[in-house]
Amino acid sequence: MLRNLKIAVVGLGYVGLPVAVAFNQKYPVIGYDVNAERIQALTLGLDKTNEVSPEEFAKATIVFTDDPSDLKEAGFIIIAVPSAIDGDKLPDLSALQEASKCVGKHMKKGAVVVYESIVAPGMTEEICIPLLEKYSGYESGKEFFVGYSPARMLPGDKKNSFTKMKKVVAGQNEEVTEFLALVYGSIVGGGIHKAPSIRVAETAKLIENIQRDVNVALINELALICERLKIDTQEVLETAGSKRDFVKASPDLVGGQGIGLASFYLANKAEMVGHSSEVILSGRAINDGMGRFIAQSLIKKMIQNNISPAEGCVTILGLSFKEDVPDLRNSKVIDIVQELKEYGMNVQLTDPYAAVGDAESHYGSEILSYQQLKPAHAVILAVPHKLYKEGGWKQFEGLLIEQRGIVFDIKGALDVKKKPEKIQLWRL
Repeated sequence: MLRNLKIAVVGLGYVGLPVAVAFNQKYPVIGYDVNAERIQALTLGLDKTNEVSPEEFAKATIVFTDDPSDLKEAGFIIIAVPSAIDGDKLPDLSALQEASKCVGKHMKKGAVVVYESIVAPGMTEEICIPLLEKYSGYESGKEFFVGYSPARMLPGDKKNSFTKMKKVVAGQNEEVTEFLALVYGSIVGGGIHKAPSIRVAETAKLIENIQRDVNVALINELALICERLKIDTQEVLETAGSKRDFVKASPDLVGGQGIGLASFYLANKAEMVGHSSEVILSGRAINDGMGRFIAQSLIKKMIQNNISPAEGCVTILGLSFKEDVPDLRNSKVIDIVQELKEYGMNVQLTDPYAAVGDAESHYGSEILSYQQLKPAHAVILAVPHKLYKEGGWKQFEGLLIEQRGIVFDIKGALDVKKKPEKIQLWRL
């Protein structure tokens, strides 16, 4: 049944490219993206996301294209375009809709279309399928078939790759679900979970992300309280963690493409069916406010050290949304940058992974190389990349004026016992 299967992946970002490479180990794969520059780079073997190893990429025989007519060759089409929210924090479905229109126009009769993008409950069946029908002229469930299989990969997580995770699949009927299980099961070693419906699978993906959002929000709120109590949050967590069943989490800047977005998607859907979310949006509000809290805390500490914000200089280490990845989407570090600049402070921003062009296009911010940084009154270790962890306290000798000043270690990555006497340490 799968011997002559040809697969197409629509959207070749942090999710789509690893999926395409994984399937290409067993099947011929077409990789389609609307971004011609991205296609050119991939054709040359260049991947700025760093999600696929050079060795894996070198073995790939994927046909990369920005010509949608090539999709007609595929019998199994995976849509992995990024999800988004608009300025009012409502679902922005433009990429999902355009991808559905494109696939509808160019898919062949009998094709199976699978969505891996984050969607609110019901979107696949209420928005995507009608678009596929309209632009293909085919009838869903008879002349083409649809399923949902949410992405579970995290950027930078090489241990839990696409082929190692348990994969959730759901089809518009039992036969489609079984076919999805067969196709994904042929390359995924972590097992298959067959969800009873597409809507269940859509909601499950959201709650996977929201659970982390709410858990970290609780610890972030604890950090806000501990700051007022003048006790160390990390010491509180270490003590509480001595209890066997204590669920461990750490204060954090919760960004990224999926986590906050999932909270808004589900809360918006809940409101549409008459329920006003309390826990979900409260947690997101706390996490959205952490950048501002960090910036204002630094301002207070600088004033206490007789440093005027307008005359102060701060260096921020790290801009990506998590450690050791170049992904800048929805990074909460930028909230710190913007708040400090509102006080007139000189902010120097550096990140060993982030592309200069991405920082400019996403946030209008300039990324400096490590060598360009001038000694500052304070340094915020915002994203503890491996390079910064390995640098330890010694790296601050050149980053701080006269090797003294304030270091904000947001995630507690530095060894407190080795802190130089001249440095004031603060952490969430």
